[in-house]
Amino acid sequence: MEFYNTIEQSANAEFKERGSRFIGYAYPVVSADEFKKHLQQLKKEHAKAVHHCFAYRIGIDGNTFRSSDDGEPSGTAGKPILGQIDSKGVTDTAIIVVRYFGGTLLGVPGLINAYKTTAALVLQVVPTVQKPVLKHYRLHFDYTRMNEVMMILKQYQCVIFRQESQLFCEMEVGIPLSRLEEVKYKIDALLNVEILNIV
Repeated sequence: MEFYNTIEQSANAEFKERGSRFIGYAYPVVSADEFKKHLQQLKKEHAKAVHHCFAYRIGIDGNTFRSSDDGEPSGTAGKPILGQIDSKGVTDTAIIVVRYFGGTLLGVPGLINAYKTTAALVLQVVPTVQKPVLKHYRLHFDYTRMNEVMMILKQYQCVIFRQESQLFCEMEVGIPLSRLEEVKYKIDALLNVEILNIV
């Protein structure tokens, strides 16, 4: 897999069912900690809401995920939200649905439908983007090689995560999997430039 789908901006959408208001928020996230900040912020903004249900999936392998019904009957909120993230085929994505109770109980099928619909609506308004899968490397080189290294990184849309320049330069970079062999070949051809695999 050389590319993956995700979202790059946040969005929100609202769904109403028999007096209850469901407000869905989508966020791009790369860690559980980042997600928690969004959840805490929404709990402050919507302090009077009865539920803050959510789901997220993080990482290219999709193995990092979580869902919560936040007091709704088991399986009626978090799972339907996660189901929408998965059916859209996105990762590094979180959805939080805030519910204001309208006085009428919706029952299990009604709740599942409301959370599923809200998650689907918010994913319809936020654009999906395709990003390259990156392989992480550390570069170690003489600072006189900086321009040549930067030209290669720019040419192949590599991402620089960290950079330190003293007598020698050290960089942590992400190289798109689809261009990996070309980039490694070009960097190997430079004098005094070392490329190290980050496991």
